[in-house]
Amino acid sequence: MRIDAHQHFWKYNPQKHQWINEDMKVIQKNFLPDDLIPLLSQHQLDGCVAVQADESFYETAFLIDLAEEFKEIKAVVGWADLGSDALDKDLDQFSKHKKLKGYREVLQDKPVEYMLRKEFIRGIEKIGRRGYTYDILIFPNQLEATLHFLKRSPEQPFVIDHLAKPNIKLGIWREWKKELAPIAEREYVSCKLSGMVTEADWKTWKPHDFENYMEIVLEAFGPKRLMFGSDWPVCLVAAGYEQVFELVDRFTDKLSPSEKKLIMGENAVDFYGIKE
Repeated sequence: MRIDAHQHFWKYNPQKHQWINEDMKVIQKNFLPDDLIPLLSQHQLDGCVAVQADESFYETAFLIDLAEEFKEIKAVVGWADLGSDALDKDLDQFSKHKKLKGYREVLQDKPVEYMLRKEFIRGIEKIGRRGYTYDILIFPNQLEATLHFLKRSPEQPFVIDHLAKPNIKLGIWREWKKELAPIAEREYVSCKLSGMVTEADWKTWKPHDFENYMEIVLEAFGPKRLMFGSDWPVCLVAAGYEQVFELVDRFTDKLSPSEKKLIMGENAVDFYGIKE
């Protein structure tokens, strides 16, 4: 099965989606499954993983409803406040929905110590016992704290979103590589080949700008722990779906056919427990 392991849907609301600023005007509108499905079909992708873009229970319910309506949505990564004392109750309300496979918070907007709180670690343990995954959305300056956090949760399946957002625009990679390496050594951590174009110069990027970054994560995580993700529609501020797909598709052409299949879908199927 070929899967886009990372994309979003929303009904655009200027108040709720304040992070979509004027520089991102192209995505200040609704993006729904009917917009994505033709793109999946065009690139011979069987489905997608819909990931939260708003921190609310409405967001989780919204994505679940879409997943129940559209067979192409194979998995949902929702939102929950993992540090909440009411977490068990919050998780219970969505527990019957089989396509809900994991959770994510927007850690990149939070202090580095946020993920080291005992309440947060407790929340990770609770979702782990229920069989959920966790997507880690961070910037490079949070990698050190992330390593300490990961050491406290050694049996939880994690995936690093967007390569931890290295500064591709300025070509900065050495410190990012150094701090990513011990994270990649942990077999329970995967990484998504996603979100790269938005970390480059939106108007002048070239395909070779991403080669070094993809080589680094391939060497660090190996083909068994990498997943292709488009980050559509956020990617549209810098590139079309076809351009984003081709970056990873062409990069993985140098691998064996079986390794390429892993990155282009099979790893996502295994990680998220996709059944159909």
